[in-house]
Amino acid sequence: MSTHINAPEGAIAEGVLLPGDPLRAKYIAENFLENPVCYNEVRGMYGFTGTYKGKKVSVQGSGMGMPSLSIYVNELYQFYNVKKIIRVGTIGAIQDDIKVRDTIIANAAFSDSSLINQRFGNFHYAPVPDFGMLYTAFNKSKELGIDAKVGPVVSSDLFYDKNETWRMWKEWGAIGIEMESAELFTLASQYKRKALSIFTASNHIVTGEESTAEERQLTFNNMIKLALETIIED
Repeated sequence: MSTHINAPEGAIAEGVLLPGDPLRAKYIAENFLENPVCYNEVRGMYGFTGTYKGKKVSVQGSGMGMPSLSIYVNELYQFYNVKKIIRVGTIGAIQDDIKVRDTIIANAAFSDSSLINQRFGNFHYAPVPDFGMLYTAFNKSKELGIDAKVGPVVSSDLFYDKNETWRMWKEWGAIGIEMESAELFTLASQYKRKALSIFTASNHIVTGEESTAEERQLTFNNMIKLALETIIED
């Protein structure tokens, strides 16, 4: 057991889906996994293990933002021998060719986070996902008929950004803004494990279009299917 995950040895699979919202973790377990068992309820951050197409898979909530995700990813990699993590979550689109409810796969994560600076100081670290998992996810999206968009995302510490820094990120090619992937990719590199992020565009920051809270929690199934197909293949 670790500080924030109350799971006995062997309870967590080598492949983990990591939604921020613990209720999305519950939804994934109940609707996509066979025979799911809850291994964690500490702080209401649900974790479940079941099987998908006969292969053991876990899903663990991680909270909002990089500090919260960092706690769970450190513990999963360090104490539970997890080999690969796919973040599944929402993202705000900022490019004109990205629509609300589109599926997005991150091939890099820009960031404004002080977590990066605390580790590397004046050096410029580039957080990127595992290429093998990225390649698998892209090919799986074609097999599933999902028009997944691939590009760099921004992992920001700010949810309410009065300075509208998305305008700068849009100019430099980012396709969406979220709050976690840079830390996930950095920790995967540190622990020599694998990580990837797959998103659903829950809103469009430029146009103001938004999905509902219920849609965000319950209906982004393309992202979930793609992540599960990737985690069992890679």
